[in-house]
Amino acid sequence: MSRRHLSTALAALLATGLLTGAAGAAPDPSPRRPVIGEPRTEHGCARIEKTLPTLADWPQVRSRVRSTPADERRIRRIVESMTLAEKVGQMTQPEIAAITPDEVREYGIGSVLNGGGSWPGRDKHAAPQAWLDLADAYWDASRATRTQVPVIWGIDAVHGNNNVFGATVFPHNIGLGAAHDPCLVRDVNEATAEQLRATGQDWAFAPTLAVVRDDRWGRTYEGFSEDSRITRAYGYEAVKGLQGEGRRRVDVLATAKHFIGDGGTTGGRDQGVNASSEAEMINLHGQGYYGALAAGAQTVMVSFNSWKNDDLGIDEGKLHGSKLALDDILKGKIGFDGLVVSDWNGIGQVAGCTNASCPQAVNAGIDVVMVPNDWKAFIANTTAQVESGQIPMARIDDAVTRILRVKLRSGVLDGRKPSEREHAGSAQALEARELAREAVRKSQVLLKNDNHVLPLKPRSKVLVVGKSADSLQNQTGGWTLTWQGTGNTNADFPDGTTILGGLREALGDGDVVFSETGDVDPAGFDAVIAVIGETPYAEGVGDIGKRTLEAAKLYPNDLAVLDKVSGRGAPVVTVFVSGRPLYVNKELNRSDAFVAAWLPGTEGGGVADLLVRGRYTYPGFTGTLSYSWPRSACQTPLNPGQAGYDPLFEPGYGLRSWQTGNVGRLDETSPDSGCSGNGGGGTATEDLELFNRRDIAPYKGFIGSQDNWGGTEIGPDGEAAHSPVNVLPADVNVQGDALKTTWTGTGPGQLYLQDSAGGSDLRGYLNADAALVFDVIVHQDPANRTVVSVHCVYPCFAEVNASNLFSGLPNGTKATVKIPVSCFAAGGLDLENVNTPFLVYTDGPFQASFANVRWVPKAALDPDARTCAELG
Repeated sequence: MSRRHLSTALAALLATGLLTGAAGAAPDPSPRRPVIGEPRTEHGCARIEKTLPTLADWPQVRSRVRSTPADERRIRRIVESMTLAEKVGQMTQPEIAAITPDEVREYGIGSVLNGGGSWPGRDKHAAPQAWLDLADAYWDASRATRTQVPVIWGIDAVHGNNNVFGATVFPHNIGLGAAHDPCLVRDVNEATAEQLRATGQDWAFAPTLAVVRDDRWGRTYEGFSEDSRITRAYGYEAVKGLQGEGRRRVDVLATAKHFIGDGGTTGGRDQGVNASSEAEMINLHGQGYYGALAAGAQTVMVSFNSWKNDDLGIDEGKLHGSKLALDDILKGKIGFDGLVVSDWNGIGQVAGCTNASCPQAVNAGIDVVMVPNDWKAFIANTTAQVESGQIPMARIDDAVTRILRVKLRSGVLDGRKPSEREHAGSAQALEARELAREAVRKSQVLLKNDNHVLPLKPRSKVLVVGKSADSLQNQTGGWTLTWQGTGNTNADFPDGTTILGGLREALGDGDVVFSETGDVDPAGFDAVIAVIGETPYAEGVGDIGKRTLEAAKLYPNDLAVLDKVSGRGAPVVTVFVSGRPLYVNKELNRSDAFVAAWLPGTEGGGVADLLVRGRYTYPGFTGTLSYSWPRSACQTPLNPGQAGYDPLFEPGYGLRSWQTGNVGRLDETSPDSGCSGNGGGGTATEDLELFNRRDIAPYKGFIGSQDNWGGTEIGPDGEAAHSPVNVLPADVNVQGDALKTTWTGTGPGQLYLQDSAGGSDLRGYLNADAALVFDVIVHQDPANRTVVSVHCVYPCFAEVNASNLFSGLPNGTKATVKIPVSCFAAGGLDLENVNTPFLVYTDGPFQASFANVRWVPKAALDPDARTCAELG
C-alpha cells in the first residue's frame, strides 16, 4: 500500500513544525541559527507553506536518518583497517562502459555509475536481467576484495528508471510541480525506487532541487518550480519516496542536487555563474536542500555552476572547488553527515585541475569523485597527492567514513547481492502505469477554454494534427533512454501510450483522424486537437541563450500547422508539450482552448482523460502553474517580486474544466533577430553563440567537400560523414560538447556553421572589438595549409591562415582561440551580410575537437587574442 495513505493520527505525530529548535532537537551551538527538522504535514505529506521564514544564516538541518554510536564505532574500525589504495578506490566512481567487474575487484572501487544513454552491453533494449547480471557481477567483484565492502551503482533515475527499456516513465518535475501535490511526488519516487530495485541499482541521482529563475535554462523542466516553497516540500517527499520510512536504514539512496544555485545562473546558462548574495542562496536556492536533508537524503551532488559576484566580494568560482560551500556550509553549518559526490568530470572545471587530478576539489569536501573514463589516472594522481601532503590523510579518512556510513545506512554493507533483493527482476515493479497516468492528469494546466470547448463530448469526431501527437520521444523529453532523449522511436516504449493513442482509446478509432502536418480539411469535425511544442533536449543543449522565448521562432512548423486548421470551421484545442513556459501568443490566438501538458512521460492517455468528458472519474483540470508564463518574447528572467513583473499568467493560474478564462486577443509582436540587441551599426554587448553543445539557431553545423560543397548537415547526435571529412561528438569542456572533426587528407573538406536562410548584419561586433572565439583540442596537427574563414554568402568571404595556430597548440590539451573580427574585415568581409560566421578548411590530414564557438565583444583586446599579423 502506498505510504501516502497514513492515518490521521500518525500524520499528526509527524507534524513537528518547520523550525524545530524545541523538544527533540539536537542542541544548537549557535542560538541565533535556526534548526530545521521535519515539516508540518497535510494529508500525511509535507505541506506547501504559505510563507517561509527569512533566515539570517544557514540553518542546521536535523536529519530523520541517523546512526547509532555502535554504527560509528564499526565504521571507524573499517576505516582504520584500510590501506590508502583501498580508501582512494572507495572514493572513485567510474562509468560502467569504462570499467569491468575484474577492475572493480582489482582497484577496490566503491561505486559505479551509468550516464544517460549507457546500458549493459551498450544495448539500448537490455532486459532487466541484463542489468541485474551486471549489478551482481560488480557486487561479487567488490565482495572478493580484502575489505569486502560492496560497490554501489548510481543512475540518473530522474523521472522513473528512465534509462531502462520497458520502464514506465513519469512526467518530468515541471509537470509534478503544476500538480501542487507533495503526496503524489512521494508516490512517484516510491515507485521509482521499486523500479531501481528491479534492475539492481542502489542510488538514484535525484531529486533535482533547483529553484529555476530563468526559463532559458535547458534544465528548467528538472526543477519543480520557481517557487522555493514548493521545492522545499517536494524535496522532502521525493527523498522519503526513494529512501522509505526508515530512520536507520533506507531503501534506495536519494541525491539532493545540484548544490547549490544551478537554477539561478545569469542568462539561464547551464554550468554558468550564479551571482546571488549569500542571503539569496540561503533563503531561495537553499530551501529544497532543507527539505531533502531533513527527510534524510544521504548524498548531495555538487553543481557545475560558479558562485561569483564581484560587487559583493563573492568569488567562489566553480563550486566543485569551493571549501566554503561544501565543507563550511553544507557539512559544517547545515550539518550534513552523508557523502558529497561530484558531477560528471566536474572536478576538471576547477581552475588548475583536470578530469583526472584535482586536490582542491577533494580538499573542498568532495567524497566520491565521478570520473567516468579517466579513473585510473585519478587514482594514481590522488594517491600521489596524499603521499606528498597535498591532500591530508584526515580528509581521505573523512571521505571514506562518510561513504561507509551511507553504505551502512543503505543496507548494502550487510545486504544481499542485487538479484536477491526485493523486486529484483520484477517486470511488475518496472510498471507503474496507473500512478503515472494519475500524475499526468494532475499536471495538466488549462490556460484557455473559449466557449467551453473542453471537455469534448464522448462521441466527438476529431482531427488530430501536430508532430507530438504520436511521438513518445517528444512526450518523454530528455533523460529518457538516451542522455538528450533523442534518437528514440515509439518502438522504444513498448508499453507507452501516445496522446494520439489515448484519444483513440477515449473516442474510438473511427472518430479520430490523424494528419501530422494538418493537410486535412477540418470541416465536418467537432474539433481539431493540435499537439505541438518542444523536441527533446537535456543539459546544455536545451539552453536558449539570447535567441528568443518565442515558440514560433524555435519551432516554426508548429505555427504553420495551426495556420492550416485555425478558423476553418472547427474549434482548435492545442496541447503544448514542453519543458518550460514559452512565448506562445500566436499559438494562443489560433486556439480556442490551450493546455500546457509539459513532458508527460509514457502515459499519454492521461492527457486524453481530461480532453474528453466522462473519460475518467476525476474532477477534470486541477493543475496550476508553478512557473510564470511570459507575455513577450524577451521577458526573462520572469519571477514574482522583480521590477516590472508582468507575466501573461502568474504562478497559481490554471482554469478548471468548467471555466473559460479571459485571455482575449494577444499581441503577437516579437523581435526579428532574437533578444540580444546586437548587430547593425551599433556596438554589440552580448556574445553571439554559434555552437554550444548544439547548433544555436539560426546557425546549423555542416561538413562539405568537393563532392558536396552544399554541405551535409550534422545531425542532432553530433555525427556526419562523407569523404574526406567526418564528425563525431566528443568532450572538450563538458560531456558531449564538441564536434570532433577528422580530415583524412584524401581531398579538401570543411567544417562550418551557417545560417542557410541568409546573412545577418554583424557590424556591431566589429565596433565592439569582438573576436571569433572557440575552444579546441588538437588531436593531430594539420599536414597542409589550414584556414579559418567567415563568409558573407559565398563567394564573399575572408580567411586567416591557421596552420601555425593549430600546429602550435599542444596535442590533447584544451586551448581557447581568439581571432579578432577585424582580421576578417581587413580581408574584405562584408559584415552587413554574414551567413557563415565560422569555417575551418584544409586539404590534408588534420583532427581536432571544436566546442563553444562564439563571437565575443571586446575579446580582441584580450592579451591572449591572436594578432592579424601572425595569422597572415
